[in-house]
Amino acid sequence: MKPRFNIGRVAIALGIVLLVAGAAAWHFGLLPGSRPRISANSIMVIVPYRHAGTWVFDDAAVGLVREPFVGGVPEMIDTLVAKIPNANDGFRLTFSASPFPGYQRKLTWTRGDSIGNWYRLDDPPLEGWLCPALLRYYEKPPKELYVKADPKQ
Repeated sequence: MKPRFNIGRVAIALGIVLLVAGAAAWHFGLLPGSRPRISANSIMVIVPYRHAGTWVFDDAAVGLVREPFVGGVPEMIDTLVAKIPNANDGFRLTFSASPFPGYQRKLTWTRGDSIGNWYRLDDPPLEGWLCPALLRYYEKPPKELYVKADPKQ
C-alpha cells in the first residue's frame, strides 16, 4: 500500500510550525516593534550627552536615538554630573530598579500621568518626568530608580 500525500495534514503541520516560530520570535523580541525583555533587577548603562540644549541619549538595543530628557530631569542630571569634567560630551549613567553598589541617588516614583511618570529626587529636592521610553527598559514603571554618573571612558 502506497502512502498518499495529504495536503490538509501538511497545511496543519506548517501552521503549527509557523505559530511556534512566531511565538518564539515575539518572546525574544525579534519581531519589528517588539521590545526586548529586560529584567527589572538588571543594571543598565546609557551614555547621555548634550544636544540642542538638553540631555539626550542613544540606545540602539531598544531603538532610541537622541531621546531627550525633559520636564525637570535635565536639572537632576546637572546635579549628578556637577563634578564630572566634560560631562556635556557624554558620561556614563548606570541605573537600576534595585540598589547596586556605589549608586549615588535614589529617585522615587510619585505619580503617573497619561503618558509618562514623575519621579522625585530628595537631595536636592527636585521632581522630573520620564517619558514612555522608560517602558523600553521596564514592563511597568519601577517604584524606585537608583542611579550613578561616571565619566565615560
